[in-house]
Amino acid sequence: MSPETTSPCACSGRSADGTHTAVDPEAKHALLSRLKRIEGQVRGVQKMVEEERYCADVLMQLSSVQEALRGAGRVMLHNHLKHCATEAISSGDPEKTEAMYDELMELMYKNAR
Repeated sequence: MSPETTSPCACSGRSADGTHTAVDPEAKHALLSRLKRIEGQVRGVQKMVEEERYCADVLMQLSSVQEALRGAGRVMLHNHLKHCATEAISSGDPEKTEAMYDELMELMYKNAR
């Protein structure tokens, strides 16, 4: 799902005010740490461009940033499968199961690109 999508995931990991609560604290910490590192990498690439560094060097750093983002995505996907998908599928609710199946298929297609 894209960040602007407002549909909730098929799990019930929500607090009373409707905010999502299913992110495992360890996964959240790992994800935030990765994102902060990625932010630093992106700033480094920006500086390289400003300094007119050699194109191949910039491209190598961009490749590293892309791989780091994929790693962050894997952390989030693992959390989603471990908590949200497991809960939706084990709920026994056919609508939740179908919604989760559709969501997972969409995520797999988008991440396979």
